[in-house]
This record gives sequence, structure tokens and C-alpha cells, in this order.
Amino acid sequence: VITNLLTAIPYLGTTLTTWLWGGFSINDPTLTRFFALHFILPFAIASLSSIHIMLLHNEGSSNPLGTNSDIDKIPFHPYHSYKDTLMLTLMVTMLFTIMSFTPDMFNDPENFSKANPLVTPQH
Repeated sequence: VITNLLTAIPYLGTTLTTWLWGGFSINDPTLTRFFALHFILPFAIASLSSIHIMLLHNEGSSNPLGTNSDIDKIPFHPYHSYKDTLMLTLMVTMLFTIMSFTPDMFNDPENFSKANPLVTPQH
């Protein structure tokens, strides 16, 4: 369904869809391409994000007003790193507490009914 959205692009839509599918229908080439895409894309995004953070750290951010804003800056450590560590600890504690005292809170009620091997679901 999502790949059919490409057909809405004028002039190139059907060609792009056929190229993305690897043929005129969804088949083995499509699965291979999407598997490769889902495997490589996170590494590409992580690499580009790392390069962006490295460049931002080395060059600094631009200021559209051109004024010096060094007096407004505070160091990341200890202020933000302690705050992030505290929030992570609180979230893990909340998750641990919820899962310890109410482990079945998010389960489907059907999971609690006794299984009857003589009754099967309707097909």
C-alpha cells in the first residue's frame, strides 16, 4: 500500500514503483530490497547523526543575530548529564514498579481464560 503512493507522482510514479518493487509485482526482489533498506538505513542515519554532532561540536552553532552568547551558555556536565541520569533512573524505577506489582496490566483479558482444547476459534 505504501509503495503504491509513489504512483501518485506525475510522470515518474509508475516507473519508480516498478523500480522499487524490482518488477511488476511484489516478489522476491522486493523483499530483498526492503530487508537491505531496513538493515542499512539505521546505520546510515546513525552515521549522519554522528557526523552532524561532531561538526556541531567542532564548529559551533551559528547565531543569526551575530551577537556573542557565551554568557548564556552552561556546561553540559554536570548540569544536563545529572538531569538526564536522574530522569532515566526515575523512568526505569517507574517501569520496574509497574511491572513488579501489576505484571498483567497490559495483557489481553483473553489470556486469562482457561484453554479448552475441544473449542477452536471460528475461521
